[in-house]
Amino acid sequence: MTSNSQTALQPEPAISTFAEIGLHPALLQAVSDTGYTTPTPIQAQALPSVMAGNDVMGAAQTGTGKTAAFTLPILHRLMQHANSSASPARHPVRALILTPTRELADQVAESVKRYGKQTTLRSAVVFGGVDIGPQKEALRNGCEVLIATPGRLLDHVEQRNVNLGQVGILVLDEADRMLDMGFLPDLERIIRLLPAQRQTLLFSATFSNEIRKLARTYLNSPVELEVAQRNATADTVTQIAYAMSGDAKRAAVVHLVKSRGLKQVIVFSNTKIGTGRLARQLELDGVRAESIHGDKSQGDRMKALEAFKAGELEVLVATDVAARGLDVAGVPCVINYDLPHSAEDYVHRIGRTGRAGAKGEAISLFSPSEEKYLLDIEKLIKAPVTRGTLQIPGELIARASERSERPERGSRPEGRSSSADRQSDRTGERGARPSRYSAPVKPIDEFFLKPYEPSAAAVAAAAQAPAPITKKPALLGKRPVGLLLGGAIKKL
Repeated sequence: MTSNSQTALQPEPAISTFAEIGLHPALLQAVSDTGYTTPTPIQAQALPSVMAGNDVMGAAQTGTGKTAAFTLPILHRLMQHANSSASPARHPVRALILTPTRELADQVAESVKRYGKQTTLRSAVVFGGVDIGPQKEALRNGCEVLIATPGRLLDHVEQRNVNLGQVGILVLDEADRMLDMGFLPDLERIIRLLPAQRQTLLFSATFSNEIRKLARTYLNSPVELEVAQRNATADTVTQIAYAMSGDAKRAAVVHLVKSRGLKQVIVFSNTKIGTGRLARQLELDGVRAESIHGDKSQGDRMKALEAFKAGELEVLVATDVAARGLDVAGVPCVINYDLPHSAEDYVHRIGRTGRAGAKGEAISLFSPSEEKYLLDIEKLIKAPVTRGTLQIPGELIARASERSERPERGSRPEGRSSSADRQSDRTGERGARPSRYSAPVKPIDEFFLKPYEPSAAAVAAAAQAPAPITKKPALLGKRPVGLLLGGAIKKL
């Protein structure tokens, strides 16, 4: 859906309670059951506009309730189609929510299920890395709300498991991340399958020029909502940065976790290899840690996330695959073991703490070569990051230096450094991708690499053996052509 006009409609007046919105009673009951009574600023502005059928382009800090800002009004608008029929034909896909990562898709699906539990509306979620069979069954049973990652959705479209011809509402959640991961071609293919007359919603924590170009292409005179300074971080998060060498970083993580008694800390690393290595090293230092990154199967990622939510892990080491979609209540601290190469990713990383009005702390560890990234972050958020000095026990630093491993070559930031990386992300999103580093390497027996050399006994036996007598085969005379054709031999 395109529009040449860039003039945004004025947002509806803000609301102070959910009761003033006019939501369906079943949805109000579900909201009440969750314990929420007062909408967040983005919810107060977005709910009336979405319920009125307007296209919306919303920007708000991570952790401020963007998911409920579009799921609640979508469910409200679909209540007119709610029915208890068992026929899949009575439950076509009417709302499509696209997310860049599996974790975010799963989080949105949980919100839709929680808010729609008092209704007969059906929902389903599809993403790569897991068995496609149960997803086929869910789609064939029918659902009004479908949450999906782009790659796996196209897989289902190609297998004719889903029809998008009746979609009236499209949501692009964290659209900037989808662009970063190279999903624009997939987005264009999906949007071509949708009806031209529809409502389109775009929500993100950061707005770049590319996002605005995307909005001008697919949104029709959108209501622009920005409840805070663009690309700003939440006031509930305290930010501090410590300058240190690479060997001291791991010692710093151990010291921070142990000395402060921190639980459920998310540590961000830029590379998949570095993420797994850091988790293993933290385990050796007595910290219960696990890693989560794109090379792990979806099952392993979900197990690690569930263990982290249950408090079984002290540290979850993650790449930026976890910067979007991780919604864990009570995360007191996030640590940037590596500063992200993209300043926007910093905003999303530290948004994992200080959620829903709670206090949080964001700690960044940077080497001299990474200081340029810190300056880019300060430029983006238009605020300085406090510099501090961290006193680390000498024995921790010495232990870190002894066990330090030389970094592998070719290690790249996940999903950002090259087109090959972005293609790898798209491929992995469509299905489970085996890790190149997890397969055991079998030892090579050098015996099989040597050329053949006969033994002395074999040489002596060959010398004593009589030479074989070879007879030359008698030359066959030429056979008359007539004989070949069945004629008689002519006697001379």
